[in-house]
Amino acid sequence: MQVTGTAQPPAPATAPLGAPAEEPGSTATKHARRFGLPVATALVMGNIIGGGIFLLPASVAPYGTVSLVALGVLTVGAIALALVFGRLAQRDPRTGGPYVYAREAFGDFAGFLAAWAYWITTWVSNAALAVAAVGYLDVLIPVSHHRWTACLAALVIQWLPALANFAGTRWVGAVQLVSTVLKFVPLLLVAVGGLFFFDPDKLGPFNAGGGSPVGAISASAALLLYSYLGVESAAVSAGEVRDARRNVGRATVIGTAGAALVYLLGTVAVFGTVAHNSLVKSTAPFSDAVNAMFGGTWGGWAVALAALVSMTGCLNGWTLLSAQTPYAAARDGLFPAAFTRRRRGVPTVGVGVTVVLSSLLTVYNFMAGSAHVFEVLVLVTTFTATVPYLLATAAQLHHLASGRRDEVDGRRLVRDAVIAAVAAGFSIWLVAGAGYAAVYQGVLFLFAGILVYAVMAGRRRRAEG
Repeated sequence: MQVTGTAQPPAPATAPLGAPAEEPGSTATKHARRFGLPVATALVMGNIIGGGIFLLPASVAPYGTVSLVALGVLTVGAIALALVFGRLAQRDPRTGGPYVYAREAFGDFAGFLAAWAYWITTWVSNAALAVAAVGYLDVLIPVSHHRWTACLAALVIQWLPALANFAGTRWVGAVQLVSTVLKFVPLLLVAVGGLFFFDPDKLGPFNAGGGSPVGAISASAALLLYSYLGVESAAVSAGEVRDARRNVGRATVIGTAGAALVYLLGTVAVFGTVAHNSLVKSTAPFSDAVNAMFGGTWGGWAVALAALVSMTGCLNGWTLLSAQTPYAAARDGLFPAAFTRRRRGVPTVGVGVTVVLSSLLTVYNFMAGSAHVFEVLVLVTTFTATVPYLLATAAQLHHLASGRRDEVDGRRLVRDAVIAAVAAGFSIWLVAGAGYAAVYQGVLFLFAGILVYAVMAGRRRRAEG
């Protein structure tokens, strides 16, 4: 049943499977190229392993080593989400990801909420990534001592990937592949090498906050979820992936599993090489870990440089995703038509609007002078991300419960239902872990979207009538 009350089936969000990724009437250029499995996997891993892993060990350190338990639980939920997105993309390999799945299952309004919440997630996430990158830039060039110098650095870090996106999907794929390879050098150095320098005395207390262990797990998981945002990357860009029915699912699962392994080893290594009291105050925990392992500062500089490359590559991928979902929604008349404009395979208006909004949010947070800008942005992003995640898993459950023998594989029914239920429960749990402040701010963003939907739906009805 359509939530909007119309009995008409949703129009395709993008061109049919096998059609060119460009808009109808346009021609592909040397700057617009579809992604194969390696680049699609790099997009998933590059977007997951961005700023989160490089800064979040310090963010969750105040909770104690109980956050490692949260990371383990989070990994199970992230892999469940990856499997759900793989199954959904196999059935409907169109650009838009959660938006496409929610709209097909529940109608225009649910699709719009998924698109709107995901769009908010992308540009708020970009602002958070830029803030995290400034912490590592400060290891190389002192910028954090002056608020406006740090703000300017954060803006430059956001705009460079935007320029790569304006150059076309060929450049986006190249930057993503190179940055993903380069970021593994410091991560593997700490994740594997740190185990040889592991000191249990540096771990600190199990539950440093002193409250309920369950509450500490939920609270630290809400911050750690930011490290797994990007699971849906290949599904959102499915229209740009070759053989999407097969490659999107493979890239999603491989990318998520690889990121999970690096996360678990890297976080344990940082906790065991940097003293707890120092880790709580750290702005570049991986640099501190290398310095603790080898002494001096050269290792910290190398890690800081690699972290900047990693975060810039992550911003490159997130900037593309920030334009893909509004593009799909705009083609269905649920976002302003300007978002359908594409050049060299990239929705340029979506890229431009997103980078402007994330820049304004960055300036606002630096003007507010908050000492916990990254954590605030992460928690808001965590809440808004749960909306499309929950709608996507609900769409999978809806499909499985439909009883259509021609579409539902009975041999996989129980397994798919259990995985979808785990992913849905995981998303709901994360809403609770985000905290009252993040839910409050996130709901304000969602309510603003309802007003936008009212205007767009009215204009669409007038055009049809």
